[in-house]
Amino acid sequence: MAQYSRISGSVGLITLKNPPVNALSAAVRQGIVDTVEKALCDPQVKSVVICGQDGVFCGGADVKEFEKSMSGPPLIPMIHSIECATKPMVAAIEGSALGGGLELALGCHYRIAHSKARLGLPEVTLGLLPAAGGSQRLPRLIGVPAALDLITTGRHVTAAEALQLGIVDQVTDHKTVDAAVKFALSVAGKPLDARRISTYPCPVVTDLDALFEDVMQKVRQSARGAIAPIACVQAVRAAATLPYTRGMEREKELMATLFTSGQARALQYNFFAQRAVGKWRMPSGARWDTSTPRPVHKVAVIGLGTMGRGIAVALAQAGLPVVTVEAQEKQLMEAKRVMSDMLKRGAKRRGVAPPLDKISYSSNIQDLADVDLVIEAVFEDMDLKKKVFLQLSAVCKPGTLLCTNTSGLDVDQLASQTRNPELVVGMHFFAPAHVMKLLEVVYGPRSSPQAVATAMQLGKKMGKISVAVGNCRGFVGNRMLKLYTEQASFLLEEGATPDLVDRAIEEFGFPMGVFRMSDLSGLDIGWRVRKEMKLAVPGQSARIREGRRYSPLGDLLCEQGRFGQKTGRGWYRYNKPGDRVAHSDPWLHHFLEEYRAQHGLVARRIDQQEILERCLYPMINEGFRILQDGIAAGPEDIDVIYVFGYGWPRHCGGPMFYASMVGLEKVLERLEHYYQAHPDVPYLQPCSLLRRLVAIGSPPVQKWREVIKNLHSQL
Repeated sequence: MAQYSRISGSVGLITLKNPPVNALSAAVRQGIVDTVEKALCDPQVKSVVICGQDGVFCGGADVKEFEKSMSGPPLIPMIHSIECATKPMVAAIEGSALGGGLELALGCHYRIAHSKARLGLPEVTLGLLPAAGGSQRLPRLIGVPAALDLITTGRHVTAAEALQLGIVDQVTDHKTVDAAVKFALSVAGKPLDARRISTYPCPVVTDLDALFEDVMQKVRQSARGAIAPIACVQAVRAAATLPYTRGMEREKELMATLFTSGQARALQYNFFAQRAVGKWRMPSGARWDTSTPRPVHKVAVIGLGTMGRGIAVALAQAGLPVVTVEAQEKQLMEAKRVMSDMLKRGAKRRGVAPPLDKISYSSNIQDLADVDLVIEAVFEDMDLKKKVFLQLSAVCKPGTLLCTNTSGLDVDQLASQTRNPELVVGMHFFAPAHVMKLLEVVYGPRSSPQAVATAMQLGKKMGKISVAVGNCRGFVGNRMLKLYTEQASFLLEEGATPDLVDRAIEEFGFPMGVFRMSDLSGLDIGWRVRKEMKLAVPGQSARIREGRRYSPLGDLLCEQGRFGQKTGRGWYRYNKPGDRVAHSDPWLHHFLEEYRAQHGLVARRIDQQEILERCLYPMINEGFRILQDGIAAGPEDIDVIYVFGYGWPRHCGGPMFYASMVGLEKVLERLEHYYQAHPDVPYLQPCSLLRRLVAIGSPPVQKWREVIKNLHSQL
């Protein structure tokens, strides 16, 4: 898995061979050890270049090996032997040098990178730290502040930034191996003592304690309960305060704690889950690898509200020509101004020219006659959307895919308005659409596999993590979210406050609590949906609707014009409309007291554990129902949706993985407890799939697909 040759007479060339990213598997590590020894023993070799095949240096460790006992040569002694070599070792970095790949490069005496290469230590995103000397060598090479930034965030840097930081010695636009060989010839025979990074002292920092205290405070705040970023800070502190050998011992201790942690398992599960959801499958048996996407050369977006603008910008940033249509002239002009600013800001961040020429603006739906795919993003109203789909079916050329950005309406009803219902799918983006990574691709009973494949491929081109899901009210994410928000309101009725509920949820790891999020998105959005469903009736505060428990609290607030941040009042108060800083509102506390008195409810003390169980376990239970109904293919689909669309903390894996970590027996027992206490809330009754999994011994989450498959085959 590492090929050795001699080129230019005196340069030993070691090529890593483990496609697609030349990961450091046991075989690759053994190959490196063998070829390095061969090069050092070859008297004709005066210097050595290490590169990777197919334009990729090394993507790091083979994550699949984490689940089993490690075999093959350990990484640390291997890198140490390279650093101690008596012949210059030069890393030729193309594509990427990530994690163990960058640590390997740091063990070399010199590093030459292609201008398009990216480098980084992303171990923190897997719940780990760079434990092959990365946390000790990088601070010695580029200084403590810069190393802390890279190691605690896991972000990748460009070759240009790597050169500026001092990670690489040279950047080339030409063939990297040729540049590295030329460089290796020029340094042959030169002393190497000054090139061994482990011998460097860390660059001096004034008031080191204050620096680490400040960084640790920021990391704790942003990590929201994740332990790996904190361990990364501790490892870098060891580099700054201890000799190299003792720093390596500290790195090893910290890694040992992280490696077996539940958080590392959750983050690594999430890593593989992202890849699993791309290999989608429909109930018909149609799969990603047997469904050829249609070519999409020109796209349209109809409706330029907040979502439509974000979708159009995301498409333009992906390099696609976009025709946008907005019937209201004032909204069209405003959208043009806002979208132009969005494109300019995005381009400035990426250091490229803004793709302003990719978007054309129109108020005439007839201008969509020649597009390959349309994304409808008009107001969330079924009658309006039906009307639009009827028009699109008449205007667009045969074969045009018609997609809807609905967040929960019936995709099949929209398909019924068209001549080709098999060409209709949902593309549920998340706000802001040009930023959020998640895309739910919703297939109806008549959607063709090719239509699904095309939408999935388009999402990938836009840089989205696309998940194929079945058609039902709310699909996956919003179907589960409804129970979460409903339980939060029930907790207010029983004695909690918005502050108490939000604090528990944010301490669990969500970036924002349920009531803060409601104020941000606007209470009137859910109110409108409830009114359409005939649940919210003006002036009515009854707590039973359609035979089950209902909380009218949100409706009552909306009746008073409290829509959240936009009005300066909602579950919290704000200094002015549009302000984002939430303050506890004495008026709301008094309102809750009056409400409880009106309904004969006695407030009780509610602790953090109950808040989490009441808010999260019903969501998990609904997740099992979604799996049982075949709306999602597996638990990974649900978890990816919640991590990337709803802020579920990554270090907890996602709701279904979290259930497996807590223990399915416990989840089942607590749901039964709450269902007995609240028999007027039907969804608290444990799902039969959950019961079945517990009955067969609670298999790990990776085994659930087989149980679900067997369950469906029996139905």
